[in-house]
Amino acid sequence: MITAYTLNGKSLDIQPLTVADSLPPKTLWLDIFKPDEEEQSWMKQLFVEEAPELDELDDIEASARFYRDKDGLHIHSLFPQRLGKEIDGINVLFTLRNDMVISLREDDLGLMRLLRHYMRQDRLEVEDAPDLLLEIFQLKIEYISDLIEDGYKTLEDTGKEVLQVDDLHRTMSDLMHLEDGNGHVRLALYDTRRALRFLKRSLRRGASDEQRNWIDEMLYDIESLLPHTQFLFDKINFQLEAAMGFTSLEQSKVIKIFSVAAVVFLPPTLIASIYGMNFEIMPELGFEYGYLMSLVMMLMSACGTYYFFKRKGWL
Repeated sequence: MITAYTLNGKSLDIQPLTVADSLPPKTLWLDIFKPDEEEQSWMKQLFVEEAPELDELDDIEASARFYRDKDGLHIHSLFPQRLGKEIDGINVLFTLRNDMVISLREDDLGLMRLLRHYMRQDRLEVEDAPDLLLEIFQLKIEYISDLIEDGYKTLEDTGKEVLQVDDLHRTMSDLMHLEDGNGHVRLALYDTRRALRFLKRSLRRGASDEQRNWIDEMLYDIESLLPHTQFLFDKINFQLEAAMGFTSLEQSKVIKIFSVAAVVFLPPTLIASIYGMNFEIMPELGFEYGYLMSLVMMLMSACGTYYFFKRKGWL
């Protein structure tokens, strides 16, 4: 799917395109979402060198994620995306030219929908392509900040539930999702910092003072958010260890009950074993109240053992 965003004053108009259409005038942003073979061929007319492909989105080398060629600046940026309780990372390739931004992505991205919503409400004001790209990164940082705040709220809830046996499995599942999501958030922050630094170096001559200050402010925001992700990691690990320790404690209580029960019934078992032997000469075999005496001895030995454990505070 190809969508063109044309500049209208300081706002953007949205115009879907097909492969039969030509690029509209004043196109500031061309968003290409999961292109098929025909759309991939149509893309080639936009590039002097080789057009990017979807399988290049997951490259991790810095030289493949941030570089300049005849087509402009190429920036691979990682966007966190919440899907229920899970957070995933989605790569988007941006190509920045003097007059246009071209984005290529394989997955739907909620941040793009939010950006279109701002456009329809005229809440987005841009003057050129760098402005638009910086707006996208600004929204990304704000979204990451919201995810971190959600992480704090989730930790407050799990902190209250971590010692509740009934919800322990669900709580540990929430903590595992939060730990994985926080990893994606932290990775997205590092990736965004690298992208903005590359953008600042590349635009040091062509960018306005306002745009350079904007980049500096976003870099400052990223530096202020990174310690929060580390704190979340520490807090998550603490709650996971507490949950596992509480689980071990509950298991120890169960094992303790079985151990005490085995020891309590050990003396009666010994007495029963003695009188269960089939020796020919056993004085008690001829005793009229021998059976009753053995039952009383077994009961007293069990009660005595229980009282001993109770007095020692082991029960």
